[in-house]
Amino acid sequence: MSLLALALSLALAAAVMPPWCDDMIRTGLTAENWRGRAPAFPLGALLVSVSLIALAPLALLDDRADLDLLEPELLRWLGFILGVALLGLLDDMLGRGHDCDAPRGWRGHARALASGRLSTGAIKAVAAFGLAAFAVSGRGRESLDYLADLALLLLATNLFNLLDLRPGRVEKAFFLLLGGLMIGAWTVYPVELLGVFIGPVIVGAALTLRERAMLGDAGANLIGALAGVALLVTLGDEARLVALAVIVALTAYGEFRSISEAIERLPLLRSLDAVGRRP
Repeated sequence: MSLLALALSLALAAAVMPPWCDDMIRTGLTAENWRGRAPAFPLGALLVSVSLIALAPLALLDDRADLDLLEPELLRWLGFILGVALLGLLDDMLGRGHDCDAPRGWRGHARALASGRLSTGAIKAVAAFGLAAFAVSGRGRESLDYLADLALLLLATNLFNLLDLRPGRVEKAFFLLLGGLMIGAWTVYPVELLGVFIGPVIVGAALTLRERAMLGDAGANLIGALAGVALLVTLGDEARLVALAVIVALTAYGEFRSISEAIERLPLLRSLDAVGRRP
């Protein structure tokens, strides 16, 4: 019955998120996107809100009615998922996360700190490290395995933030990763564990692709955290190291080169990136 968390959060998100986005636009909670339009911003705040609303009846019934609606392991990861989403919201509200003049990437935030400017990205990096260290502790892992898990969780979250440059790109990358993990391991456990958050992401993807909303750092961080957790709970030790190496390489590339330009140069990635997006 754990998939009921996905079903409930998906139904709730489909009912409330479109009108809530319209209300955000009416009240001026918007940001200019890459085309010069002004969609609702940040959608990540709505993703978290809907997930928490759905969590209320699920948690109550799971405990009081003794129903198997939520995976017990969710408790371990909940603090990290919500914490990094909150840090992303801080970046959206105070760090001008949608502003092209805001510092970006590790080098940009380091330069901002060195020049005495407020860098919410640097705050986010340090705080996310603390949240990740807490989440992966107490699992009986050896020192090197613990550090690898910590790095995988942090870098996966950061990578999805780097991908958030076009509508729907982050969500597509997440769904492709999630599908690959479930097929490769032949399990639906990541969806059972994270379904209460995945439902709103599905509806959010439709809104971002139609440019009615922008994820913001809150949304990109949330989805990146879900991706990192999915990797940790699905992959074995050797596969985690391979995933970590791939994510390190992609992160390094994103720091020095344009991921969007690389996608445009590769026909398959360009076609996938354009699916569902307004021409």
